[in-house]
Amino acid sequence: MEDFAADPSHPRYDSLLKRHLLESAAQKGMLAESALIAHGRGEAYDYLIGEKTIETAMTATKHALYRLKIANNPVISVNGNTTALAGEELMKLASLLDCPIEVNIFYRTPERMSVLLNHLEEVKQKFGLNVEILGASPDARIPGLEGPRAKCCHNGIFLSDVILVPLEDGDRCEALVAMGKTVIVVDLNPLSRSAKMGSITIVDEITRVAKNLVSMFEDPEEVLQLPFDNDNNLRLTLKHINQSLVELSS
Repeated sequence: MEDFAADPSHPRYDSLLKRHLLESAAQKGMLAESALIAHGRGEAYDYLIGEKTIETAMTATKHALYRLKIANNPVISVNGNTTALAGEELMKLASLLDCPIEVNIFYRTPERMSVLLNHLEEVKQKFGLNVEILGASPDARIPGLEGPRAKCCHNGIFLSDVILVPLEDGDRCEALVAMGKTVIVVDLNPLSRSAKMGSITIVDEITRVAKNLVSMFEDPEEVLQLPFDNDNNLRLTLKHINQSLVELSS
């Protein structure tokens, strides 16, 4: 990246790169004013899990990919932070799944929507992907929600049976679950309402999750005989965090 001068050998290189991507996205008008605060909160939780994909996150990721692949109408929902950090990988995943990607944001303005949709269109053209990008003309509403975030596309979020939602929005997660959807949440905070309300919660950083989903896509199907227990997986994640803190403090 031309204007990013950090040394790749720097121990915080990945973190610095993500911050730079978000700073650039903010300058382009892709982000809400609170976006950097949300990223910082997530980064703090990432420290607690060791800034890596832990076993419980990988288990959830495998179940999530399985559910996305067998879905009738999967969809990937993105916001500003997600688009800036993992837009390319999620567009590649959407292409592999042959599903739409829909921009659905909390602080919706015509300007932000235009910038986000244009960014995804540029990714689409860059990699020659066949992905339908939705969000410009919402024609449906998520029941039980108020305001701009209730707006969605009928052929995207509204009709989906499995939805990947890599952002924290507890009310929207609850409303989507109430619609009977399998909601796959990506949230570094295992205590958030989204994490607790989701059908499958991946407690991991979004760029790692997106890369894992794409890299594992063509792997032979694992036999996932047992239903996924989201509450138990979150408990195991919290045990991992607790053990890490004990080890650090000893």
